[in-house]
Amino acid sequence: MIRIFSVFSIGLILLASCTAPAPKKAEQPDRLTDFVDPFIGTGDHGHTYPGAAFPFGQIQLSPDNGTQGWDWCSGYHYSDSIVAGFSHLHLSGTGIGDLADISFLPVTSEVTFKEGEKNEAFVSRYAGKYNHKDEIAHVGYYSVLLKNSGVKAEFTVTERAGLHRYTFPEGGENNLLINLGFAINWDKPYQTSLKIVDSTLVTGVRLSHGWAVDQHVYFVVRFLTPIAKSEITTVGGEARTVGLLKFNKKQVLAKVGVSSVSIENALANLDGSLPDWDFEATQKAASDAWEKELSKIKIQSNDLAQKRIFYTSLYHTMVAPALFSDSNGEFKGIKGDVQKANGYNRYTVFSIWDTYRALHPLFTLTQQTRVNDMVKTMLDQYKQTGILPVWELEGNETFCMVGNHSIAVIAEALLKGVGDFDHELAFEAMKATSLHDRDGMGLYDKLGYMPADKISQSVAKSLEVAIDDWCVAAVAQKLGKTADAAYFSKRSESYRQYYDKGTRFMRGKLSNGQWTTPFDPSASNHEGSDYTEGNGWQYLWLVPQNVPGLIELLGGKDAFADKLDSLFVVKEGVKGKNASPDISGLIGAYAHGNEPGHQTSFLFDFAGRAWRTQEINRQIQTTLYADKPSGLSGNEDCGQMSAWYVFSAMGFYPVNPSDLKYQFGSPIVQEAKVEVGSGKIFTMKAPVASLTNKYIQEVKLNGQVLDRPYITHQEIIDGGTLEFTMGAEPNKSLFK
Repeated sequence: MIRIFSVFSIGLILLASCTAPAPKKAEQPDRLTDFVDPFIGTGDHGHTYPGAAFPFGQIQLSPDNGTQGWDWCSGYHYSDSIVAGFSHLHLSGTGIGDLADISFLPVTSEVTFKEGEKNEAFVSRYAGKYNHKDEIAHVGYYSVLLKNSGVKAEFTVTERAGLHRYTFPEGGENNLLINLGFAINWDKPYQTSLKIVDSTLVTGVRLSHGWAVDQHVYFVVRFLTPIAKSEITTVGGEARTVGLLKFNKKQVLAKVGVSSVSIENALANLDGSLPDWDFEATQKAASDAWEKELSKIKIQSNDLAQKRIFYTSLYHTMVAPALFSDSNGEFKGIKGDVQKANGYNRYTVFSIWDTYRALHPLFTLTQQTRVNDMVKTMLDQYKQTGILPVWELEGNETFCMVGNHSIAVIAEALLKGVGDFDHELAFEAMKATSLHDRDGMGLYDKLGYMPADKISQSVAKSLEVAIDDWCVAAVAQKLGKTADAAYFSKRSESYRQYYDKGTRFMRGKLSNGQWTTPFDPSASNHEGSDYTEGNGWQYLWLVPQNVPGLIELLGGKDAFADKLDSLFVVKEGVKGKNASPDISGLIGAYAHGNEPGHQTSFLFDFAGRAWRTQEINRQIQTTLYADKPSGLSGNEDCGQMSAWYVFSAMGFYPVNPSDLKYQFGSPIVQEAKVEVGSGKIFTMKAPVASLTNKYIQEVKLNGQVLDRPYITHQEIIDGGTLEFTMGAEPNKSLFK
């Protein structure tokens, strides 16, 4: 998704997208990691990066092209061929180009510093050039040969450290630039420093203002090869420190640790996580860590491309949220002070507007310990600020996107019985956040809706808040707080205020009760409208907390299903010169490339036309995902786009995560074994599922035929076997 306050011109997004296929792995790999292709999503609008990452690790070590523009938000785009540096923190699939911190660049030519030279010009002067045939990306490993200098750069990671290996060619110099005023990300450093402690130890600080309003990065670098000569200067301003390090040997190994608190913590993170210098052993350990995580879902499929898509998707669900607390538990607090996580790991990078829909539900199946830590992270932010996180980044609240879906994440964990966090504190935080007068919430509470003449994107904001209200009500009911349950249950029905029976769409309502005009359900205006990154067609269906209620509004099951069918066939699904580029991956007006519609294709299940859900899901699976750089139809958004595929490929999806149900779709893999904790395995079988065998004929759970189009969370957690009988023709009487 694009964030509400985009920094660069929208015109920059209209750049060439890449469709060239990435190198394929060998036939029938021995390990699940061999099915992962980190180049998937680095083309088109996927916004992923190909570099080395550890599962949920503190460092993401990846190349940056040095090109500004929306499609370079991760620092890298497959259409590019320039490397401005290799940096240590990255965002996966977002619409904002923050991070790209602490950039290294190997250089074989003589380096000169020109007084007054702009940082951009300096970086461009020494940037490397490459071809994709000289790039390799595996889980926990990235390498590239820079063709203009002949340097081979290789990277791997541990949970808290990054390991570099540079092999310089014969002839030329062996130089390494450390750039703290990086020119291609979207923030601005306000304080940087670099210190040569001795011939093998360098320390530094980079403090910056950006989307993360006040980001603190302290770092240390240890070298195996002694530094022969060094020079530290500022380029283009006092806050843009650059270090030039010269070496006498042709191979240079460096390992890096970071911290949001101090250089001492960065050193402890580094030495505790990466005490040795064995590059191959470190790379293997990273690969083994990924193999362990990927093995939590083992699928059977005769289609190797399908397995690459599935396991790359699963990989992308585990690069964020990222570890934020240091090895001693310390981290930068929201107010800039030093805080400490006692008894849990602190995480950062919470793209919750996206990820509450499928990523966090996936975690409740396969990452229960981390779910507990993530909820404790959110609750601690509430204790610091009085409100749960909206979109937290590197110890900063960005207040990005609409609603406050920490509420949904916490409610889901509490209702599913995941974790040992304080339930009373959780409810206190959920209630306080829901009543906090922010972004139209005061008017919402007073009037039952947000007036469009006072609040931009009022329809989207209110619909999302109503989902959170349902979550608060469900938790209140669980905890025996009947008055709160009744209050928030009533508020969760506020979506009805926006339904216009005349047009049969959700519309903006003015303070005087009149509808906003003119109205065109296909119109979209990214600069300001009643919707967030969408239009009337897409937001009509955002009532996952009460689909039966929405069906009733639309006139019953048949009328609902007919209207839903029209969504996928409307000829001009999006109109407007300033339409959000996030509205991508179109099937009619359905936009799979953005998150508010991710539950929509499953809604036929509620209206007696489950076969249409099955049909459309197969279309999405096979046309909007692919094993190539342009294989994502929209922003990855920290794992949500991939989490949709992981669930959908197995044949079920959490339309409303907090109601503890997963609606059936159409399994595309023949088997999936999910490790759901406590030594239990949940098995999904669909032996004849294929491109054509997309329709469910019958479903059995533990041998018993199901007459409902869903499975419950408890049924999955209990283990057992879900069996789909698939066919090439729809069974239109199924789940009537």
